[in-house]
Amino acid sequence: MIVVMKPGATNDQIQHVIDLVREFGLKDHPIYGTDRTVIACIGDKRAVDKGALENAPMVEKIVPILAPYKMASREVRQERTEIPIGSGGATIGGVKVAVVAGPCAVESRDQLLEVAHAVKNAGATALRGGAWKPRTSPYAFQGMHEKGLKILAEAREQTGLAIVTEAMSADMVGLIDQYADVLQIGARNMQHYPLLEAVGKSKKPVLLKRGPSSTIEEFLLAAEYIINAGNPNVILCERGIRTFETYVRYTLPLTVVPELHEQTHLPVMVDPSHGTGHAHLVPPMCLAAVAAGADGLLIEVHHDPEHAVTDAAQQIDPRTFSAMMKHLRRVAEAVDREI
Repeated sequence: MIVVMKPGATNDQIQHVIDLVREFGLKDHPIYGTDRTVIACIGDKRAVDKGALENAPMVEKIVPILAPYKMASREVRQERTEIPIGSGGATIGGVKVAVVAGPCAVESRDQLLEVAHAVKNAGATALRGGAWKPRTSPYAFQGMHEKGLKILAEAREQTGLAIVTEAMSADMVGLIDQYADVLQIGARNMQHYPLLEAVGKSKKPVLLKRGPSSTIEEFLLAAEYIINAGNPNVILCERGIRTFETYVRYTLPLTVVPELHEQTHLPVMVDPSHGTGHAHLVPPMCLAAVAAGADGLLIEVHHDPEHAVTDAAQQIDPRTFSAMMKHLRRVAEAVDREI
């Protein structure tokens, strides 16, 4: 349930309600809006004396949360969440559409720095790159691991771009947290609950990818694990789902963008690289995603896609990326957004 405070409630009055909520054995999640504060109460509500809460000073009303995902729901927060990433002032979820670009995998220092400077010059918001790579085959390239993290950190120093990289297990989170600005949870790990709880204890934003066979409700409940563990800064990312179609790697359902905006206050990104699996489809799907209301794009860019060690078919080159950015700015302007 949600305890809605009246406009003008003081910090002491809000804290009094929080103390009452805790006395009833519930977990409190205060959300401070521009107009008023609401306190989401999670737990067994059968032991709660609602009269005691309703009669507390400056309580306006108590509202049940109907959605199974409590903290991610727009029932709790009507305002869209805007999440800062890195220390350079970039955000995801505001008027500006964030563009996170870079190679699928960190392959070498020269490769990453060349791509980082190229996407920075074209107007990217942040740099993506996998230091660890979850691969279907155990014989495929698995990433450069901590050396890759150090190269990413060097790229951030040179370009000022925030870095986004993937954590694959709970025991990796502490190390990656030292280097990354945003922790990514890949599609294969969307329901890896110990990992979700581990990143939920981090103070860094989390980019959560939708599993290829997951429903929207399962996706939002995975986000709920992270929020419930203490980290409210979750960025949702649609990266395509499995269907019977074979001409693309996955099917990219862009209808999920407005639907997620209807159901959750969390920002929504789109990954057209994995969502299509083909470089020639990436630019048009980026344009379509922005038109559909996406808050950000996650794009694979490689300086020499033909020789990329992972996902060569879906990575675009810096020239294509730069040209696409010009088109994206025009689409964004048409829907009252910015790039």
